[in-house]
Amino acid sequence: MTPVTTFAGQRVALFGLGGSGLATARALIAGGAEVVAWDDGAEGVAKAQGEGIPTADLREQDWSGFAALVLAPGVPLTHPEPHWSVRQAQGAGVEIVGDIELFCRERRAVAPGAPFVAITGTNGKSTTTALIAYVLRQAGRDVQMGGNIGTAILSLEPPDAARVHVIEMSSFQIDLTPSLDPSVGVLMNVTPDHLDRHGTMEQYAGIKERLIRGADLAVVGIDDAPSRAIADRRAERLVRVHVGAGPTQGEGLRAEAGIIRDAAGADLADVNGIGSLRGAHNWQNAAVAVAVAQALGLSADEIRAGLASFPGLPHRMEEVGRRDRVLFVNDSKATNADSTEKALTAFRDIHWILGGKAKDGGIFPLVPYFERVAHAYLIGAASDAFAATLEGAVPYTRCGTLDVAVEKAAQNAAASGAPEPVVLLSPACASYDQFRNFEVRGDRFRGSCRRSRKNGFSAPAPAPPAAWCRPPD
Repeated sequence: MTPVTTFAGQRVALFGLGGSGLATARALIAGGAEVVAWDDGAEGVAKAQGEGIPTADLREQDWSGFAALVLAPGVPLTHPEPHWSVRQAQGAGVEIVGDIELFCRERRAVAPGAPFVAITGTNGKSTTTALIAYVLRQAGRDVQMGGNIGTAILSLEPPDAARVHVIEMSSFQIDLTPSLDPSVGVLMNVTPDHLDRHGTMEQYAGIKERLIRGADLAVVGIDDAPSRAIADRRAERLVRVHVGAGPTQGEGLRAEAGIIRDAAGADLADVNGIGSLRGAHNWQNAAVAVAVAQALGLSADEIRAGLASFPGLPHRMEEVGRRDRVLFVNDSKATNADSTEKALTAFRDIHWILGGKAKDGGIFPLVPYFERVAHAYLIGAASDAFAATLEGAVPYTRCGTLDVAVEKAAQNAAASGAPEPVVLLSPACASYDQFRNFEVRGDRFRGSCRRSRKNGFSAPAPAPPAAWCRPPD
């Protein structure tokens, strides 16, 4: 835990008692603050009360006595309209912050300049956060990883000059961190997302830009127009990361065909053959990790070794095993066409399992990649709509359930003449028609594959990623 001492002796309102909210309450109390916590849901309030965290309906409190409102990132700050707790704080002139703001203040108070890497972006931020943390940890660094990737930042060990915090940040979290000042700020990319919470694309991009504005060093992917504009506004201490052919600009890195090169054209790393880093989107992730690792003093050999052994994250193009020459890949996190596009560009001879609760646009944007698909296996509520898009372009089988789809795909892939056919779960859909979330769907796929051991299925040797994602004991 990171005790928050910067509010010692002060009264603090806290709204939102999910995982990060409870962690924040504990950290504030440990640091000497007087906390009054609340939530719109009875379950969160009950959990807090069970831990002895003081609770009271904030609508009935005297807000003039509060030093701050600590708001959970899932609670609307501005759009579609401010939450009632936000309006009450604003009416009383009480500042509104989030848990990462508390961490930033604590860092400045107890360990100024302690290494702090903050990562954001519309896509790729979780894999990049995990990859940076993994490479640093493999090199022997004391690493604490958390934020939007799953572990609340105040649950981690406190900032220290010999400890690196690697923190994924959503736009919601950035919006609640006005004094964000990481050692290294990373912006992967900016494409339209969460506009229901930010109003406009300009507002969304502006929030993302704030992460690098206060950073000592900024690392920015420049393959989309908003990110290029953000990089152009950064005058100094900037590393631009570009994927594809062409020269880099200034101090930058380029990732082309899996080779990461510096501005002078010197090879820094080769991610070809690393299963967890397949595809152009992962070349960007790897190039960003190289830039950050260099900035934190790792040697070229340490960086290459970390990249080579990276096991990847669950449900994100996760190689769950093989049956003879057939590769099985769990990409359950691909809940829309844009995400599935990354997987379809990374493989050929694909036996594609897709379907679920469809998003707007369906799979029509994926038509240019249909030539990579040997056969499609349809599951869930989107089957009829997806069959209409596939008709005449890709042979398909209606399977209904995931277990049936895995068995049929495995049989057909094994019978094909392709050198490395791929059974790919990349649904391009939400999971809610058949599964509670994409994690449950991916676990079901993994289990269906592993039940085929009698038919020669072999799982990869590395431990599950969760084992290395957790902070060390």
